[in-house]
Amino acid sequence: GSLVRTFTPFYFLVEPMDVLSVRGASVIMNCSAHCETSPKIEWKKDGTFLNLVSDDRRQLLPDGSLLINSVVHSKHNKPDEGYYQCVATVESLGTIVSRTAKLTVAGK
Repeated sequence: GSLVRTFTPFYFLVEPMDVLSVRGASVIMNCSAHCETSPKIEWKKDGTFLNLVSDDRRQLLPDGSLLINSVVHSKHNKPDEGYYQCVATVESLGTIVSRTAKLTVAGK
């Protein structure tokens, strides 16, 4: 009784790109993954998973992209600037992690 495993394609259609933004602008970090079973998409910033549930400025779009409304940036508070990765998980298959995209916020 050997189990025949078929190969299930699971890959990124779109990965996030580096973004230059200005304070107060909206930014979309694109991400879309393909699999027969819809992947669960999460986002990491600087290596830590973002909790988007209680976040009123950042939201996960239906395709898996991350929308950041009204980028916050001041001398002492730079919560949006950093390195982002899109993480796609399919329970039975595993997890794939996108390239790292840098969000830079330009000063005035």
